[in-house]
Amino acid sequence: MKINIKEILKKADEDFEKAWKELVIEGRGAFKIRRKGNPHLIMETINKLREIYLDLGFDEVINPMIVDEVDIYKQYGREAPAILDRCYYLATLPRPDIGIGKDEIEKLKEIGAPIDEESIKKLKNILHDYKKGKIDGDDLVEKISEGLNIEDTLALKILNDVFPQFKKLEPIPSRQLLRSHMTSAWFLTCAAVQYKLEKPIMLFSIGLRARREQKEDEKHLRFHHVASSIIMDEEVSIEDGKIVCNEILKRLGFSEIKFERKKVTAKYYAPGTEYEVFAKLGSSDWFEVIDFGLYSPIALARYEIEYPVLNIGIGVERIAALLYGYNDVRELSYPQFYGEWILSDDSLVKHIKFIEEPKTKEGILIEKAIIKTIEENKDANSPCEFIAYEGKILGKNIVVKVFEKDPNVKLVGPAAFNEVYVYNGNIVGVPEKGLEEIEIIKEARKKGIRTGIRYLDAIAKAAAARIEKYGEIEMRVKMVKQLSDINLSLSDVALRYITSKRGRIDIRGPVFIGIYSKYV
Repeated sequence: MKINIKEILKKADEDFEKAWKELVIEGRGAFKIRRKGNPHLIMETINKLREIYLDLGFDEVINPMIVDEVDIYKQYGREAPAILDRCYYLATLPRPDIGIGKDEIEKLKEIGAPIDEESIKKLKNILHDYKKGKIDGDDLVEKISEGLNIEDTLALKILNDVFPQFKKLEPIPSRQLLRSHMTSAWFLTCAAVQYKLEKPIMLFSIGLRARREQKEDEKHLRFHHVASSIIMDEEVSIEDGKIVCNEILKRLGFSEIKFERKKVTAKYYAPGTEYEVFAKLGSSDWFEVIDFGLYSPIALARYEIEYPVLNIGIGVERIAALLYGYNDVRELSYPQFYGEWILSDDSLVKHIKFIEEPKTKEGILIEKAIIKTIEENKDANSPCEFIAYEGKILGKNIVVKVFEKDPNVKLVGPAAFNEVYVYNGNIVGVPEKGLEEIEIIKEARKKGIRTGIRYLDAIAKAAAARIEKYGEIEMRVKMVKQLSDINLSLSDVALRYITSKRGRIDIRGPVFIGIYSKYV
């Protein structure tokens, strides 16, 4: 069942704890393996880069996401303040020192919490342990509930109604920050492994970096991915960087690559050793996709690293944008927010389903017999009827006939053989031939996606399903106006998409199919 948003929010405003406890919605189960899932293009690119690095002999590591401000000063020296301007500092909420006096006991009494001496002592101990860090914040409600032997909803009321200090807490900034460059973490890793691994040490790490951009636009995201690697060895050189970058880009499919030495070098690199790598794919423009260089001996010495280090940084989003033809990294990374909602015609076809279908062997035989009989006698003059099937159903002998009672017409109407097509976000009923003067039918016939479903096929499925369920039926489909008239349904997603794009569902037409069954 769907969530009644207005009703639920009203109840939550009136009494959150009561509403939270009472409002539980659970269905019968929704998980089904119907198809292979679709990967995110950023993750696809990351997987490609991982496989390339591993194939080139690099070992994978995970670098710390949180670094200390002091590391930026070690790496950048006097340039650090300018770099720190781009960083996100971390802040945390203090843990209040909470006492329980007369006012608090009175409030506990008002909300129905236990106020005996033993309960107050347990509550004080729990709050004290929380202050000292022995209890995590997300466990506090549970500990109060267990300690006082009360419902968790009442424990939550204690925090909110009795101790307003929790609501008034202000974050306290720290000197820790989210890495804005993978480099800030590489120095820590290099220092940790320089004596533990055989030279040359070749490592790579793919992960997020956070930069305090003033705004996100088509080329800038506050969080984006970097595929970064290092080679640590006494003999490592700039030429090694060129060889690795060239190999990675060629394996990704880039045919044209060029290197340009940067005139102004980041201070964690040795002067004159930082390069930008540009690539193009087909007729695209040149794009900077990689930056590499040799770490400055000064920065290495501050971490007591004895060996030269080459660092290579690859912008994952830039690579992915080139590989998959995106001009806006927001649309690439967050299609659910920025991308235009597009359901291809191929995808829309999969959203069209039969409402009723036969499930038994006999039902399927009846469905096929109805179709065959109508196909063979479609031009018969009426009134007329034809036996489509004779056999057993539900343990009884039955006969199934197709019929037309009205005089001076054919057995079925001209739209009976229309086929459902999907074209340019529209669902259209297309006849076998003719109606070329109707533009959408003409275009659908030429460029649309065929579902393979004729009106007759869908109606025959419904008739067979009802016969195998009820035995005797009479079914008459005359003028068709909507999908359900021909035993078809469209998912809510597809219907919402077609409506949002001002598309059409036009399957109108004179079908005039009559089917009945009776026991004999």
